[in-house]
Amino acid sequence: MKKIGIFVCQLLLISLFAGSTSASPAGWSPLLEAAPLLNMLSTQDSVRVLHLTGDYDAAHIPGAVNAPYARFRGPEDNAGQLPPMTELTTLVQELGIAADTPVVLVHAGNGPVDMGAATRVYWTLKSLGIEQLAILNGGLSAWQEAGFPVSNEPVTVTASSFQPEWNDQYQATTVQIEQMLNDSGTQIVDARPAAYFRGEQSTAARAGTLPGADNISFTQFFAGSRMQVSTELADTLSGTLDRSADSTVTFCNTGHLGSINWFVISELGGYENTRLYAESITEWAQDASRPMMNEP
Repeated sequence: MKKIGIFVCQLLLISLFAGSTSASPAGWSPLLEAAPLLNMLSTQDSVRVLHLTGDYDAAHIPGAVNAPYARFRGPEDNAGQLPPMTELTTLVQELGIAADTPVVLVHAGNGPVDMGAATRVYWTLKSLGIEQLAILNGGLSAWQEAGFPVSNEPVTVTASSFQPEWNDQYQATTVQIEQMLNDSGTQIVDARPAAYFRGEQSTAARAGTLPGADNISFTQFFAGSRMQVSTELADTLSGTLDRSADSTVTFCNTGHLGSINWFVISELGGYENTRLYAESITEWAQDASRPMMNEP
């Protein structure tokens, strides 16, 4: 395992690299603070802000487009499933997004769980080939707490002709998980609170977790609604994960909380070959023949 100092340096390198990419606005980073975003929006007209959760009609960042989180999710029986590719294509085109559009994702900022909407959409758009993605740390609440303006005027944009192609690099399917359970080179991370990991609570057909999984609860990365990028975050990861592992897979109940861990491990931590099991325990537990750990 790498030492914490190396991890922190890598965080800085990721941020600097993101900000220095030729097509990226100055100050660009996967996790943006409100002030840099305000500056970008005042100097760049190419940045697309997507409002994912909360009452868009009541208040949103000026220029933000309404992009309800539910449109990026699957059916009611397992919201972790991906919508059909045709629906995702229509959605990104309606939002005026092309492969090189800088996209900032904004959630309401109602707590750590709300961040999962932004990280899940980030993962989805990255898998669709969008090259520049960022999340507003703390969401709309952080923007308003900073005293920055909001609007209640709806925003319409010109549709794009972008034809995305799904990249499997960031996804782990149920079939792949079945194979990975026997692969010593794969580390599996349960992002849910400890009670779910231990099988004491469940919203799925069966309680428990994936065999061999470690538990890194998503809550450890937050102070209030804000994600904390610090040596404590680095310590949390390096104390559990092996950077030299062949692959890392995160999951939860429906890929919402798991996407938070995916974002931290992959986009902030720089762990290569990090994947999200989007359908997560909700799908896994439906088949009684699939093994579970910590099942009562």
